[in-house]
Amino acid sequence: MENAPVCENNVVHAEAVEKARSDQSDREAQSLAAWFKLLSDPTRLKILLALAKAELCVCDLCALLNMSISAVSHQLNTLRSGRLVKYRREGKNIYYSLDDDHVAQTIALARSHLAE
Repeated sequence: MENAPVCENNVVHAEAVEKARSDQSDREAQSLAAWFKLLSDPTRLKILLALAKAELCVCDLCALLNMSISAVSHQLNTLRSGRLVKYRREGKNIYYSLDDDHVAQTIALARSHLAE
């Protein structure tokens, strides 16, 4: 892999640096990193991709992923705590769906970027 190109002269463009700095905070960067970390697990991504197409119950997700209820539930709990998925109860079944359109949009945008 080739090294990234770097400047040949060492000149700091203070106005550009200040403009970039004005929209950053360590807390926000940590929150964003934690959110993206939720997307870094292939199993969780498979769950999100499936839920982008349809609301599914835990049993459906187990069959789709060929995983145990315990393993799927663990991943769903992680996604739920990160506000990526939500659930509803219908009798004895629990149905999961994406928390909101932002989740689907983020995944669609990433897929589009990778397809370029």
